[in-house]
Amino acid sequence: MSMHAPILTVTLNPALDLSTGADEVKPDLKLRCDKPVVDPGGGGINVSRAIKVMGGESTAMVALGGATGARIHDMLRADGLTVRRLTAPGETRQSLAVKDRSTGGQYRFVLPGPEWHMTHVSEMMSAIAEAARAGGWVVVSGSNPPGVAPGFEQMLTVRLKDGRAKLLVDTSGDALRALAGSSTPVDVLRMDSHEAEGLAGRPLPDRRDSAQFAADLVREGAAKAVIVARGADGSVIAQADSAWHAEAASVPVVSAVGAGDSFVAGFVLAMARDWPVQEALALGAAAASAAVMTPATELCHAHDVERLYAQRVVTRL
Repeated sequence: MSMHAPILTVTLNPALDLSTGADEVKPDLKLRCDKPVVDPGGGGINVSRAIKVMGGESTAMVALGGATGARIHDMLRADGLTVRRLTAPGETRQSLAVKDRSTGGQYRFVLPGPEWHMTHVSEMMSAIAEAARAGGWVVVSGSNPPGVAPGFEQMLTVRLKDGRAKLLVDTSGDALRALAGSSTPVDVLRMDSHEAEGLAGRPLPDRRDSAQFAADLVREGAAKAVIVARGADGSVIAQADSAWHAEAASVPVVSAVGAGDSFVAGFVLAMARDWPVQEALALGAAAASAAVMTPATELCHAHDVERLYAQRVVTRL
């Protein structure tokens, strides 16, 4: 297992992920489903799981509550992850993914988590800052729980100043919009192409369009580096002085669930190993491509990541 800087993943709104299949998904009928596959879910949890698959180590800080939270905690420990459990203000949520075998389409039902209040947010902020290791990385990935206002990540950036740790944020919605308009830069901000187009207010049809938009966010002070995931067209990253594109591998797509989290795992693991940013982008792209080859909530496989990374195509834009 290779040495690397410490990685702390943060999951404020985890879920117990259930995935199953049915012959056909139709309204108003009882749908007879397969035996469900049950996994611990949430952005940061998945990032930690994928880091372990790729031979790295991390600490998964997870806010958990009730019997569902206890079940997730036990599953994470059984998977061999290092877990730092924090108490959520209510029962941990569940989510459901159902594959319609007649069309191959997948339906994803995501429930809200427990409502947070300012006291819970303040306590979580302090816990993250205390757990962050000097010279390491903190990954905040996934949705924020109800009650956690946009701006949480900017406040965390301030708490992590003075070299305590670097911060990678992979979020969406109001939290992403707040980050995009901030002048308190996180170290790395990741979004998908649809989210980038929503922020830009225009289509971004070409990878160079995405790279230019990412560079604009860097110049405006939202982040020191911005990644835009373009699905089958790979991913781009822009920093103050460079922009790169890593191709997605041509692989059979079984399920896109977990691809983004696998990307983040590969990218942050490479950065924690002090790889050049373009190689980190390539490892993230390889991990994402490997993840789409696996069913349901299963993440990437190490041998697929290694094979696809060896075939990487990275271009300076």
